Amino acid sequence: MRKFIAVLFLFFYAMSVGAAEITMTATDAVQMAGNMVRAGDFEHAGQILRQMPDTGSAPLEIERRFLLAQMAQKQGDFDAAIKIYQALLDVYPGLARVRFELAICYMHQKKWRRADYHLRLAMAGDDLSDDAKHIMNYYRYVVRRNKNWNVWFNFGAAPESNINNSVGGQECIMTMFGMMCRTLDAPEAAVGVNLMLGGNYEFKLSDVWRWKSEANIYSNFYDKNQYDDLYLTLSTGPRYVWTRGDVWLGVVGARRWYGWERYNRSVGARVDANYDFTRRLSGGLYLRIMDNKYDEYNDLLNGHTYSANIRLTYSFNSSMYAVLRGGISREVAAADMYSYWSPGIAVGLGAELPWGFHVYAGPDVYWNWYDAARWAVRDNHMTQIKERDFTHRYAMSVSNNKLDVFGFVPTITVSYTRRDSNIWQREFDKTAIEFTMQQRF
Repeated sequence: MRKFIAVLFLFFYAMSVGAAEITMTATDAVQMAGNMVRAGDFEHAGQILRQMPDTGSAPLEIERRFLLAQMAQKQGDFDAAIKIYQALLDVYPGLARVRFELAICYMHQKKWRRADYHLRLAMAGDDLSDDAKHIMNYYRYVVRRNKNWNVWFNFGAAPESNINNSVGGQECIMTMFGMMCRTLDAPEAAVGVNLMLGGNYEFKLSDVWRWKSEANIYSNFYDKNQYDDLYLTLSTGPRYVWTRGDVWLGVVGARRWYGWERYNRSVGARVDANYDFTRRLSGGLYLRIMDNKYDEYNDLLNGHTYSANIRLTYSFNSSMYAVLRGGISREVAAADMYSYWSPGIAVGLGAELPWGFHVYAGPDVYWNWYDAARWAVRDNHMTQIKERDFTHRYAMSVSNNKLDVFGFVPTITVSYTRRDSNIWQREFDKTAIEFTMQQRF
């Protein structure tokens, strides 16, 4: 083992052992400081840890910084402890013990979403004992029981190559007067600003019952205002919490404006259920039923939406996880040609990487199968076709925690979307680049 001579100018400590100067190996110094931290002797432990020169040993440096964070945490300075833990994870994202302690600090600050994120990853770490993992199971229950509010806020820019989802080209039809053609709308590029603002609050009724209310605003504002989109949802209802999961039953109201014109409004109900199957695997089931009223073409579009979705999250270790989403929705409109089934599936892989990087990538695919045929042009003739669409999207997001600005980190998402259809006029493809500032976890 590499050693060095640590000269500790701790006169008051040296006097207690009858010496003016102490020499020891780096390992001995860290072990002594660790014993002092556990005994509550933060003053002397801090002097040892802060005066130690660089040993060139990564394990010793990790332990030294970890003990400094432990000192701050035990003294109630959670902001200082969080900064040290975050800095360690930025370089060594696989340190499950550090991630666990970071989650505890977030719990003390009542930042429950962040605590839950790090607990999920830490529980999959191989360098923790079964007792520690059992404690983390209990802490996740504590998070579910105690969280009473959350706020989320993302904003950024989103250039898009085909904001109107158009295929372009010409559509021609043979008539008694010969071939007649029209030019379809060409794809339009646009640059937008996106904003997502949301929050929820849970009023505690008992140890296991809450009354949860939630509001969300999602918007995209483009340089071409006819494509501006604003969506508002409100939900409220009782939530039940137990050791390994929770379930929320709520009523929902939604309002949408498109191009600054009223588009539709909806009311309905939701059921959200979450469950921890193992320390690595958790899942959720989300059910919705909505009654939809449209401001235009209501005699064709008014109807109901039914949807069922699942989410499974699996942590491979304390820095890498996978997400599987699947579901099916049913749109019932007044006109059968606008009624359809839409099954879909998405797979994503996320990883906390060295030097503060976080990456998430994966495909998202879904189908639209319409109930009734509509008139469309095919082979230069009008014909009735039951529309069948297949949409696939591929996206990758990259962020870096070292660029933290007031708790937000810049995130870049690059995506490509393609829709194939048996009605060629309904086909399109587009690319988008989103730059957002997202809350750091």
